[in-house]
Amino acid sequence: MKEIKTRVLLAEDDENLGSLLQEYLQAKDFETDWVVNGDKAFRYFEQYHYDLCIFDVMMPVKDGFSLASDIRVLNSKIPIIFLTAKSMKDDVLEGFSRGADDYITKPFSMEELLFRIEAILRRTKGKKGEEKQVWNIGKFSFDVKKQELRLGEKRQKLTTKESDLLKLLSNNMNEVLERNFALKAIWIDDNYFNARSMDVYITKLRKYLKEDPQVQIINVHGKGYKLVVDDEK
Repeated sequence: MKEIKTRVLLAEDDENLGSLLQEYLQAKDFETDWVVNGDKAFRYFEQYHYDLCIFDVMMPVKDGFSLASDIRVLNSKIPIIFLTAKSMKDDVLEGFSRGADDYITKPFSMEELLFRIEAILRRTKGKKGEEKQVWNIGKFSFDVKKQELRLGEKRQKLTTKESDLLKLLSNNMNEVLERNFALKAIWIDDNYFNARSMDVYITKLRKYLKEDPQVQIINVHGKGYKLVVDDEK
């Protein structure tokens, strides 16, 4: 059976960059439609099915933020990545308030973009349909809704951030959870102080999970963290 390719909608008014991105993504086996303004991108989105959107912020006719807001009315789940030369905190917050899944500041490497696309797609594939509410983590049971970690009769109540972080780790169990993605998903901004805060929460989660030697949260240098669960008896 022929594998169905991931379809990407790319909106970028810089013709050199747009052409380069389309060529690169197609070479990586993404079926990519490229348009040069937000209005045309919206018309494409109305007509065709896409799995992921990549939008420049500053575009003629309709900017990327307005485009994302309009698209969220039609589809609240599709992943959106913003490409922009802006790097001010307010612009980043604006992007996430419009429903962005990631935000990349120009200039960037093609490899970085690909890495982020693949990371987002790995997560969204597991979010189709009803989201998982209870995770088995070694001997532990993690109830997402109750924000509770259980081991036999022992109950550990988690804070919202502890629960959100453990949920991301569980959703990527035995795979790398990218540090910047976790920071933006939970803390909105991946600045130094939020990064240190996340380190503190990782330490807390390690403390809660230490009673099962089959479960570890390990550092992956330069990338992030991995929740490793050894299921061998």
